[in-house]
Amino acid sequence: MTPTPHPLRIKQMKITLDGETLLAMDQYIAPGEVLTVMGPSGSGKSTLLAYLAGFLSPAFQAQGELYLGDKRLDTLPAERRGIGLLFQDPMLFPHLSVAGNLRFGLPHRAKNKRQQVSLALEQVGLAGFETRDPATLSGGQQARVALMRLLLSQPRAVLLDEPFSKLDTALRQEMRTLVFGQLREAGLPTLLVTHDEADANAAGGTIIVLG
Repeated sequence: MTPTPHPLRIKQMKITLDGETLLAMDQYIAPGEVLTVMGPSGSGKSTLLAYLAGFLSPAFQAQGELYLGDKRLDTLPAERRGIGLLFQDPMLFPHLSVAGNLRFGLPHRAKNKRQQVSLALEQVGLAGFETRDPATLSGGQQARVALMRLLLSQPRAVLLDEPFSKLDTALRQEMRTLVFGQLREAGLPTLLVTHDEADANAAGGTIIVLG
């Protein structure tokens, strides 16, 4: 059963280090919307992702609240927030087949796992790839598997950390279309961190520039 989409609300968030404010934000991300955050290295993009995901170092002090619908997230540990992450690297498990990687994303009690894996691969043009070793896949194919593993885990919101930066130009455009289309269809509020203006424009939502 697919979870009901909810907005992500970053409410009066302020992150400080040794008394100095590094980042302040108050944003609402609707289901299926992408909020893009841009800025140079050191502007706080990684700190923002860590705060949202639940991995912020104790060295930082965070104020404000984070909500997914009516559920407050900032008081919960990372594993209970229901936030999925997609990184620059696909981070596929080398000891598992393509199907094994996708099954890893599925909730423990999911039914018809084999069927769900096959349908996911068909959706991204990789039908019949179940038994393939991830090492034999191209960069674009690995990125597609990583995306579907994320979606099969049924996240309630998604963070994208420069997910297209290691792809060549033609493939980058293809993956932007695929990723943003899938996230919109799933109704997932999404925050994208990127250096690339083309990524931001393709996301089609609000753009915030840090620093």
